[in-house]
Amino acid sequence: MTTGVPLASGKGEIFQVVLQFMPDWVQIPVLVLIVLLVVGSWGFKLKRRIDRRRAARAGQAVQVTAQHGQGRGADYLGPYAPQQAAPQPAQQPSGADFLGAYAPQQRQGNGPA
Repeated sequence: MTTGVPLASGKGEIFQVVLQFMPDWVQIPVLVLIVLLVVGSWGFKLKRRIDRRRAARAGQAVQVTAQHGQGRGADYLGPYAPQQAAPQPAQQPSGADFLGAYAPQQRQGNGPA
């Protein structure tokens, strides 16, 4: 028989068990610190968002953290990326398309006689 009240999540139950093992005089400061951390993280997110909007309106470059799929991890080497090679003078063709001395000789004329 259910009462219609959702059960607490596993995280919530673990949190309650940990708090129960703490003395009463420690429980309230721990709860206050957790609330301050959550509110502080919201404040920092809001501040970053406001800074980005102000910089965009002023036309300044903004230091933005990389979003998903935008140059992170192995795809982004930063200062360790290989330097761009300077353009080299024209070289002779090479590879499978260039046979050099082994290329068939060009014949003069219209074809076999």
